[in-house]
Formats: sequence, structure tokens, C-alpha cells
Amino acid sequence: MLKLREEKERTARLAVRKAKIPEKAIIPLTQHLGKMCQPVVSVGDSVKAGQLIATLEEKAVFVPIHSSISGKVSAIDELPHPLLGRARAIVITSDGRDEEIDFKPNSPEVIQQLTPHDIRKIIFDCGVVGMGGAGFPAHIKLTPPRPIDSFILNGAECEPYLTADNRLMVEKSEEIILSIGLIVKCVGAKNAYIAIEDNKPEAIKAFENAARNTPYIMRVLKSRYPQGGEKQLIKSVLAREVPAGKFPFDAGVLVHNIATAYAIYEAVYLGKPLYERVATVSGGCLENPANLLVRIGTTIKDLMNECGPLKREPERIVFGGPMMGLAQYSLQAPVIKNTNGVIFLSEKEVEPADESFCLRCGRCAESCPMGLMPCMIALAAEKGRWDLAKSYGALECMECGSCSYVCPQRRNIVQQVKYAKMRMPK
Repeated sequence: MLKLREEKERTARLAVRKAKIPEKAIIPLTQHLGKMCQPVVSVGDSVKAGQLIATLEEKAVFVPIHSSISGKVSAIDELPHPLLGRARAIVITSDGRDEEIDFKPNSPEVIQQLTPHDIRKIIFDCGVVGMGGAGFPAHIKLTPPRPIDSFILNGAECEPYLTADNRLMVEKSEEIILSIGLIVKCVGAKNAYIAIEDNKPEAIKAFENAARNTPYIMRVLKSRYPQGGEKQLIKSVLAREVPAGKFPFDAGVLVHNIATAYAIYEAVYLGKPLYERVATVSGGCLENPANLLVRIGTTIKDLMNECGPLKREPERIVFGGPMMGLAQYSLQAPVIKNTNGVIFLSEKEVEPADESFCLRCGRCAESCPMGLMPCMIALAAEKGRWDLAKSYGALECMECGSCSYVCPQRRNIVQQVKYAKMRMPK
């Protein structure tokens, strides 16, 4: 694993503050791994924050979608999407009142009586997904096909610039501890671990206090990239190897990140659907970087105005961290459920350079957390040899970008690996 420039000092000590309610929210109908939802509202309808606006009647992998603001549905159309380029979305124009539906909080007595099935249904109804990047429906992840003996709360947040999970750990540790109890109950785990990197002393202290009277075990890890990857975290915390081609549940482990755990708490304890989240808005181009509680559907342009003025024009705007995030082409791309950060990078931060030929130096193989030979996968992709790329283990790549980061020839290795994975026969 690598020691990167963290670039977290701009926002690590900034408390979460509420972002302004956007005048217009662009809410994509796909914000999760699975099938796209269908609208249950029409243009002209009035909605409130937290109201169901899209779902599916059929059985499929999906979660429902809720309005993030109150106002009128002004359009349902193909619009910019931070991951897919463009996708169908519901546009809601704010009425300025920010009215919410009536949430139905559960008392501690009621929560104690909830069965695992009850908990999973609430999580589904509230539209909770994995908020660390993949967007996998949380209720499905909490229904593992094999016995789980250990749960790990992932507090690594190893990507540079991002501090949203760090601030949640500092400010909402007690609520997240309650969420661990719900998760452990769902999967029947005997052990629960709280894994935090050593560059987050405030978060470590907060959880040491919050978990004092619980059986949960703290694990303070070295700050390395990509420590937050599930397989790397399981190895660091439990000294277990997840076999190639297998999943954490094959090793008897479930991993959830901090934001997901907090969303589970809000769903079960407060009855609150997932229509807002904490995200870091940072980068060398912004005058006022921040950790914001931002409504789903808020656009890049709105965030730029919120945290501006710009000190310089961005060379690149990235959703997520700079290592695994995706560059954006439109200022109308909206925050979705798994957006943990929006980074406005200057030319100096991007450090553009010309790509050159492979030296076969082996640095990419040395840095690969999955034990692959990324240079060979990339070379196979360049020649269109998808069969060869697959034999070198392209499908095992977690797309962390470590290979491109260490390459002395500035080769776009991880991009080639991603391309190979897209082109391989299914």
C-alpha cells in the first residue's frame, strides 16, 4: 500500500454545515447498483422532501428514490449523471418552503423488538445504499448468502482530500454505534470492529468514548492507500485473505462504511429516507472548502457557488477522491447517494504529463494491492487482447489507481484496465 499526500488539512477540522437548498434538484432515477427506477410522479406534481418519487413494482435489485426538496416536478428527462454520463432524472424546482413529509421515528422499545427482516425492510423503504462508492443496495448486503461472524465498520477514508466520513465519526459517533447494533443483529455477527486510520485522532477519541460500554473492538490502522478497500481492510483487521474472485461474505465478513452506517441509523431510528448526505467539497481552486450536508440532486454549479469564489479555473472537477473518482464534463452533474466528495483540482494538482512507453520496471506490480501485474493487463488492452487481459486478472482489479500513480512513464494503466473490463466478453 502507498503513502499519499493526504491533502485533508483544508477540511479535516471543519464541522459539517448545511448546504443551501438548491433552487432546482436533478434527481437521477438510478443512484444504485441495479435496475433503474420508474417515476411515480408526473410533471406539475407538488412534492415534499422525503416523499417517494420513483420505485419499481417488480422484484429486482434496486432501492426507491425520494425527493430531496419541496416544490414542483418541472421535468423528467435525460440529464447529466456523475457516473453514467447521462441518465433519466426527475427535476424538482424548489418552492422555497423546504417542507418535509412526516417522518415516523421508532422508540428504543420498538427498535428492540424489530426482527432482522423488519430492519432490512425499513432500510429498503428509506432507499439506503452503500455510500462509499459502489451504491450497492444496503438491504441486500444485509442479507448475506453465507454465515457472517465479523462486521467491520470502515472508517479508513483513505482517499486524499475527503474528510466527510471523518467529520461524521467526530460528530455522530453515538448514533453510528447504535447503527452497529442494528447491522450486527441483521447478519448475526459475533464480533464487530471499528477500523479507523491513525490520521484521524479526533474520530478515534470520539469512538473510544462512544464504544466504551460496548463489546465492539477498536482497530487503529496505519494511514495507507487503499486501506479502505474491503479486501485490504479485512486483511488489516482480521488477517484474513478474501480469495480471488470471491466476496467478503465468502470469508465470513461484512463491511459497511461510515456514511452508510449513519444512513441506516437515520432510517431505523428517525424514519428518515436517504435524500441528503455529507460530502466534502474541496480542492485548490476553492476559496471556502467545506464538509456539507447536501441534498441529493444539488449540482456542481451550486456547490461551486456555495464554496467559492474560485481562486482559479479548475483543470478538472472530480466526483469522489482523486485516485478513484470520475472527472465531470458538466456543471449540471448532480450529487447522488454515493457522492462522498466533489474536488475542484487546479492544474498544479492534476500535474498533466505526456504518457510514454512501458519500461517493464515492475513498480505497478509492487504497488498493486491485489497482487496483479497491471502493466501486462494494460499492454494486452492496447492490443485488443481481451482474453489475455482476463488471464492476467483484470477482473480482480479494484481500480484504485495505485499503478498509474507510481508509474514513472505516466502511463494511463488503470484507464486501460477499466477499458479491458468493459470490452471483455460477458
